[in-house]
Amino acid sequence: MRGTRKYKHIIDTPDPGKWELAGYEESLPISEKSNPITRELDKADVNTLVQLLRNCDAEIFQEEDETIINYQRLYSESILKTIMDIAKKVQQIIENPDEGLIVLSGCGTSGRLAVLLANSFNRLMRGLHQSPCYTYIIAGGDRSIVTARESTEDDPVRGQEELQKACEGKKKVVFIGISCSLSAPFIAGQLDFCMKNLDVFLPVLVGFNTVSMARNDRIEGWNFTFRQVAEQIQNIQDTQRAFVLNPAVGPEGLCGSSRMKGGSASKILLETLFLVAHKASSKVEVTEKCLLEILRTYERAHKVTYSHSKKIAALLKQSATSLQKSGHLYVIGWGTLGLVGIMDAVECVPSYNADWQDVRGFIYEGYRTLENKEGDLTPLGAEFAVSHEDFITSVLPSVSESDTIVFLFTLDDDVTEVEKLMESVKEKTMNVHVICHATAGQYLPISTKKMIPDPIVITWPILFLEYEGAFIQTFQRELSSKWVLDTVTAGAHVLKGKIYRNFIVDFTICNSKHFQRAVCVLQRLSGHPQSRCTEALLQSIYGEQTLTEQMRNAETSQHIRAAAARDKVLPVAIVSLLRNCSVVEARTRLESSESVRAAIESSHNVPGRKRGAESVETAGRSR
Repeated sequence: MRGTRKYKHIIDTPDPGKWELAGYEESLPISEKSNPITRELDKADVNTLVQLLRNCDAEIFQEEDETIINYQRLYSESILKTIMDIAKKVQQIIENPDEGLIVLSGCGTSGRLAVLLANSFNRLMRGLHQSPCYTYIIAGGDRSIVTARESTEDDPVRGQEELQKACEGKKKVVFIGISCSLSAPFIAGQLDFCMKNLDVFLPVLVGFNTVSMARNDRIEGWNFTFRQVAEQIQNIQDTQRAFVLNPAVGPEGLCGSSRMKGGSASKILLETLFLVAHKASSKVEVTEKCLLEILRTYERAHKVTYSHSKKIAALLKQSATSLQKSGHLYVIGWGTLGLVGIMDAVECVPSYNADWQDVRGFIYEGYRTLENKEGDLTPLGAEFAVSHEDFITSVLPSVSESDTIVFLFTLDDDVTEVEKLMESVKEKTMNVHVICHATAGQYLPISTKKMIPDPIVITWPILFLEYEGAFIQTFQRELSSKWVLDTVTAGAHVLKGKIYRNFIVDFTICNSKHFQRAVCVLQRLSGHPQSRCTEALLQSIYGEQTLTEQMRNAETSQHIRAAAARDKVLPVAIVSLLRNCSVVEARTRLESSESVRAAIESSHNVPGRKRGAESVETAGRSR
């Protein structure tokens, strides 16, 4: 669909989807709905997989349909106005950095993005000889940058403590809490603290559900729900003392996987907002046209990135082959692209119940390049070893032909260093791929092309914009790399059999959000009511067919701790429900099946079954 309101879009966005219609999976928030585009994702070949995920990403840029105005979109007047209003508040901090602070906070993917953005804009300020005024908070601390620690998002009190610590002595703070599905207790606690201290704090909630869809169940050890806090912010937004920035970008290509579209949209929104603020602080008049031009650069990134769809599909296929053979996917990155690679790798652990060694990211000069607050975390263990040197000493000796290695860099990096490491890797495996970013007029050296005959070289036009132009291009390259890696790792796990239709059916039950999502998946695939699905999940968690009252009545946090000790908790529960069998039998069937998806497919086809995944449209209404 081509834009008609302000200008023609750079890309073709999908026509308004079924998900936008009133009544579509109405009990579920947008972030948990099933995207109609990818309904048959598990049956797609590699080229189709890339096209379907590309189309899902394009939904970020959809405008409102005049005949279906159920949600605010990125280009809605109200969203553009909110961006401009928040940018003015950020501008005030930029112009008075000694007494003010801009805090970005998030959990998991959102926290890693907070690290990336805070460091990027501090770098921008230092280049202008200004005092840096950005900082980040990530649930679980710096360890969560390079390892999956999802349970830390369930602690609102810890969130408040971390915020107070970060802002000590500051007279004015713009706090930006990122929670894509408006659900993280860690962020809710911080926003609540801001609302009680509006003389110092300006709270901004960033996410992609409406406030009415925000999570509304009880948070352990706390007195409020996320929705209650979000409603308080929304109620005073007209006074510009607090803001909710929440355009709808559509359901994820993989149901509930907000690391993908939600993460990308967060990056686009916040970088645009900050760039507008910095332009205004340099006495440049910032109009809506300027704002739209910045957003256009991200549309252009989508078009440029997916023009390489065939090569992305080839990388996806090779990565899937490695994972199917119990091999590994290693992403060796330079600069901020190294952090993008680490982000994608870490997110595979909770998203697909992957082992932390299945997909790993490494960054040139390790923690020095990451610029994290706590410095070098390598002494904490092998999971925290993320430098190229760590790869060479600890991983490269065991690399085999079953493994796939991806080099992720720009032609502004030291290509001689890249080639040197490539040569060492090619002695171990021929499955070596390149994702390289170039500016118009730059070309990959012939020597590199000889080593990697079919690289993905993404060439960007020169941006004739002041100092910020170089940063916009960096942001484009980061987003482009994220889109490629998201597509590759998501697609690889589809081919590995971790997805049924577009539902992830083997993820870790590592926090309260994942516990709820697991119950919802069980409802949608089996058609059973919430109570029966919860029982099946608990039976799988505890490995007991008969649950004690203590098990039934325990807090969700106890269930999550128990789930950590078992593998394939959700798949066992699904097969048990579909076959009406014990969890012991379900686990046996899974172990003898070629994949989780295959076990679920065969269970759906059991003679005599009357209800199945067809009930996906109505399941979940009892939540």
